[in-house]
Amino acid sequence: MSCDVLVKVDGEVERPLELTFDDLVEIASQFQIADVSQYDSRRPGGAVTLIGLLELAQARPTARHLGLHAAADDFHASIPLEPVRERAFVIYRLDGKSLQASNGGPVRFFIPDHAACHTDEIDECANVKFIDHIELTAEPGYDNRPQDEAAHEALHRNQQSS
Repeated sequence: MSCDVLVKVDGEVERPLELTFDDLVEIASQFQIADVSQYDSRRPGGAVTLIGLLELAQARPTARHLGLHAAADDFHASIPLEPVRERAFVIYRLDGKSLQASNGGPVRFFIPDHAACHTDEIDECANVKFIDHIELTAEPGYDNRPQDEAAHEALHRNQQSS
């Protein structure tokens, strides 16, 4: 398969990670999601749960926020960790291969039913594509998501046209 690093996980962890496709495939089966479409019919592919990544990286108790960084489009989101800890996952494969950029790769962060998290910091824009870095922090980190409704709508219009 591939030896290229797809995503790094660092910050408030005991064991910083640089994960390849093969590393993600090798994560224990209880943390794997074979078919993401069971959560959202518009999202094909396979994933690993966030809780699986947190256990592998040995997240510290001081980790309270999750920084989602996508260098490809310079998009960054910082969200509270607790509401998504056991519900979010990282989509990393499609048809047995690494998730391509055309599908939001190298990895795509996804929170099924993000509205159920009941927090203003977790919205549709917390489902970040092109993720290459997941950073656990004690305090909120860098976040360049749109701050008003007009900018938010413009972002989604641009994403739909690309």
